[in-house]
Amino acid sequence: MTQAEPVSVSAIGARLSDALPADMYNYGQLQVRFADGSVGWYEAGWGPMISETAFFIKDVIGPRGAVSIVARQAAAVGASDNVDAHTRTESLRVHHATLDADNRFTDADEWIDCRDEPDHLALCRREQQFFLQAIRQGGDLNDHWRDAINSLRVVLAADQAVRSQSTVMLGGEQ
Repeated sequence: MTQAEPVSVSAIGARLSDALPADMYNYGQLQVRFADGSVGWYEAGWGPMISETAFFIKDVIGPRGAVSIVARQAAAVGASDNVDAHTRTESLRVHHATLDADNRFTDADEWIDCRDEPDHLALCRREQQFFLQAIRQGGDLNDHWRDAINSLRVVLAADQAVRSQSTVMLGGEQ
């Protein structure tokens, strides 16, 4: 979203059930800091003890505003154990930070409706079709590769941060 490189990841995890292996956790949250000063926030949890609101929080906050994934239906009571609910966007709330001379927002928040998004299986199918098309037609996947690698770096760093109970630096701007 920001096109900036991730520079550090902080995370916590909690093992909230004896049904899990001793070294695993079913609740976590992470914060990722980007080179441009933006911050991403993600919280997720699985199991009957997880709050109906806290299982799904995803935000990116930067100098120019914020984007929040707002899962109105997925966050409905009783839906926190629905796997599709964890992968649904439903709507994006774009908050603009620009203020006028009177210290009032110059732009109202925007809502982007994503109700027509595919379910998890259909999304995987679309990704495979896009990849196949890029192979067959010689599409430029450099941005996608970079994003995929950075996503993997963030996920692995989050797990390391949970286990080490410390912030993990990824390189770049410190």
